[in-house]
Amino acid sequence: MSLSLRTANRDDVALVLGFVRELADYEKLSHEVDATEPMIAEALFGAQPRAFCEIAEWEGAPVGFALWFSNYSSFRGRHGIYLEDLFVRSAFRGRGVGKALLAALARRCVQNGWTRFEWSVLNSNASAIAFYKSIGATMMNEWTTFRLSGQALQSLASRSST
Repeated sequence: MSLSLRTANRDDVALVLGFVRELADYEKLSHEVDATEPMIAEALFGAQPRAFCEIAEWEGAPVGFALWFSNYSSFRGRHGIYLEDLFVRSAFRGRGVGKALLAALARRCVQNGWTRFEWSVLNSNASAIAFYKSIGATMMNEWTTFRLSGQALQSLASRSST
């Protein structure tokens, strides 16, 4: 029984995209994935990386990942982490892999003096919600997430500023 975590490197681009696709399949959202290896490579390893990734390995084999980026709280005046994706392959769930990935990111927040570690979860994912509650995370029921994408994003962007 050997779990190790490491930061993703350029050689992991295909692996990261594979994990994204596995997560999308698990969430029944495969139709929404249009990311490519070059896009992932630019986001994680371009001249100005905007996203970061940790890989979990069980006895040397990749079994999960956490993809995150820095956010900022104007109220707190400090940064934090927004966890975009957390995924552990089904055969390795219940072994502490997800908890280890979350703990590593929590340590990063604490070490950097950052104040928040946030993420979203599908309301239908009862097992994930129970897991997050078990580690002390609280649901932010008073906040509703909004998103602009596709045609709505294009329409707003094309409006004049006056």
